[in-house]
Amino acid sequence: MTNILVFGASITWGAWDKEGGWVSRLRKFIDEKNISDSDYNCMIYNLGISGDNTNYLLERLKNEVKARLSEEETIIIFSIGTNDSAASKSEVSVSIDKFKENLKKIINIAKKHTDKIIILGLTKVDESKTNPIPWNPSVRYINENIKRYNLELKRLAEKENLNYINLFDLLGKEDLEDGVHPNSEGHEKIFQIIKDFLIGKEIIE
Repeated sequence: MTNILVFGASITWGAWDKEGGWVSRLRKFIDEKNISDSDYNCMIYNLGISGDNTNYLLERLKNEVKARLSEEETIIIFSIGTNDSAASKSEVSVSIDKFKENLKKIINIAKKHTDKIIILGLTKVDESKTNPIPWNPSVRYINENIKRYNLELKRLAEKENLNYINLFDLLGKEDLEDGVHPNSEGHEKIFQIIKDFLIGKEIIE
């Protein structure tokens, strides 16, 4: 059996999508293959939590992975960083240095259990709706900050020889429900990119 563990925040969880987000769409795709092919055995776990950043992910990662390890194969996908980059006044939620430190610890934990680790790049926001965000006027999501954190994700993936999927320019304003979270069309675009990547790398068939 192959277990795919997907860690992230509200976009991973599937906010604003009536079908449950890109992870739910990937699970449906995999479940259909499980049903049609008796030799195919793959499970996907959505471990996204709204508001998560690298500080919070570090606190739960060991236990979450341990509880879902497969004896045959475990694949871990990380989609984290947007909330780290969120600005309140002149400071970001998690400094870029702390972000890099957290990422190294996260990858070291994951590597103890698998060498199949995938890093997802961050998606841009619509700053006309996120600077500031309506539900918390003291917080801003800014593409300049997101781009910096996204670059660190790419650098880490290259340094650690991990798979990296660039999503930064994937979504337009029309694909964002509230400026941050993808709508159904946006989640479909993310799903298609990730599905094609997994098939291309022969991670899933």
